[in-house]
Amino acid sequence: MNDDDINVLALVKGNERYIFLYDDSQRAETLRILGRYASNPELSFSWYDAAVMSQKVRQMSAGNSNSGNNHASKPKNRISLAQPLDFEE
Repeated sequence: MNDDDINVLALVKGNERYIFLYDDSQRAETLRILGRYASNPELSFSWYDAAVMSQKVRQMSAGNSNSGNNHASKPKNRISLAQPLDFEE
């Protein structure tokens, strides 16, 4: 794996788009930002959105650590797009 890999996490919510780009060393900061967005009343980004997105960040990280040094393994999903149905209340 190349150390320059960028993780992409996106949420489409109505007319709004939330797109997070981060590398593996910024995972903890990305999780904190999700919480900050959820606590901001000026954004439509909810705590439910933050929870779902946080889970995706952790899954992407777990996928990275489980791949080891085996370059012949199945390619990792580096783009995760949340589907509108995931966020209907």
